[in-house]
Formats: sequence, C-alpha cells, structure tokens
Amino acid sequence: MKCEETHAPNSNWVYVMLPSKKTVRMPLVTQRLRDPDINPCLSESDASTRCLDENNYDRERCSTYFLRYKNCRRFWNSIMMQRRKNGVKPFMPTAAERDEILRAVGNMPY
Repeated sequence: MKCEETHAPNSNWVYVMLPSKKTVRMPLVTQRLRDPDINPCLSESDASTRCLDENNYDRERCSTYFLRYKNCRRFWNSIMMQRRKNGVKPFMPTAAERDEILRAVGNMPY
C-alpha cells in the first residue's frame, strides 16, 4: 500500500494521505435490503425516502408513499405466506417470478 507523506509548515506533525478505497462495503443488512431479489418493495421504499428528503422530512406530505409501501409489503407478505404454506421455496419469489406474478394479477395491485 502506497502512502503519501506531507509535512505541515512550521510543525513536527506529518500528515499521511492514504489512498482511497475503490470498493465501499455496506453492512450485510443494508446489502440485503438493497437486493431486488430479497426486497420486492425496493422502488416504493426509495420513493418514500426520496419524498422525505424533498419535503424536509415532513411525514404528512409523504403519506401516500408510505401507504403504497405498506400495501406493497402486505401484498408480497401474503404471497410469501401462501408459498410457505404450499411448500414452495424460496418463500419470497425472485424478481423474475414477481414480474410474472404481477403480469398475471394485472400490473401492481397496490
């Protein structure tokens, strides 16, 4: 690992500039939440977060986004519970399977 040393003027301090890391590791929980195969409501989650950012975290202005996310979670949880009951694995359908389910249902039911 290569480092650069710079000396502060009129000082005994030495500043070491380390090269920046090219890969940034996220915590495992964050990685799982950002994985479209695990989180079926990723777009709804991102939309509600974006709404909060744009509206200075005024929750009342983003209630429709929260409701859409809640309904999304409810819908996919019911699908997951039905698959578990029927013995289908994985319990949560993959992104490709979810697209087929949504086409069969007639787009987004939430």
